[in-house]
Amino acid sequence: MAQEPILSARGLVKRYGRVTALDNADFDLYPGEILAVIGDNGAGKSSMIKAISGAITPDEGEIRLEGRPVTFRSPIEARKAGIETVYQNLALSPALSIADNMFLGREIRKPGIMGSVLRKLDRGAMEKFARDKLSELGLMTIQNINQAVETLSGGQRQGVAVARAAAFGSKVIILDEPTAALGVKESRRVLELILDVRRRGIPIVLISHNMPHVFEVADRIHIHRLGRRLTVINPKDYTMSDAVAFMTGAKAPSEAVAA
Repeated sequence: MAQEPILSARGLVKRYGRVTALDNADFDLYPGEILAVIGDNGAGKSSMIKAISGAITPDEGEIRLEGRPVTFRSPIEARKAGIETVYQNLALSPALSIADNMFLGREIRKPGIMGSVLRKLDRGAMEKFARDKLSELGLMTIQNINQAVETLSGGQRQGVAVARAAAFGSKVIILDEPTAALGVKESRRVLELILDVRRRGIPIVLISHNMPHVFEVADRIHIHRLGRRLTVINPKDYTMSDAVAFMTGAKAPSEAVAA
């Protein structure tokens, strides 16, 4: 690829005592793509994603965003830089409304003294923004923006989490197992949502164990093994069996596809 990656990492190392979770790991996400990240349990893919999303700080190596070196000491710093992560457990507050969840930690305050001194929230602005963002992604089957998140189905909750990431993740969205707890119909809706977000120009990192989903939506597949990137494959050129064989070590990728 001639273009520069929007997010990249080189030589990431992370040790936990005697255990090396990341062993000189590399990573590249290009503008406008869906990059799937797959790997066996314990391969280190979670540690790599945590490193690029600010949840852990690597012991060695460099992360670059839009070509510039970055160091994230927390997910909040990564978020401020434009990297949004939707975790498997969603990190939504069930008792709060959809609008409140969309703005959790970045609420809009009323203009003037009401907001700056009295700290009053601009509920109207927050509700309009939430409604607009859900509509953009075709999620307005949710009737009431003020209903509690606990009243939503699993797919709708995932939709709210993805819409929140799309609304605020100006540069990169990381999705950790977004269909893991969903049924067939709800999974389908979330996959369509991922494609919708990509069509809006936001690149996505998709961590998933679901091979049919990975092969359906990914532009490239990053295969992680033994703490590092083994290879990156084009799903059009390989089968799911190939991917699993690379991931488990049953088969070695040819030099031509090694990244």
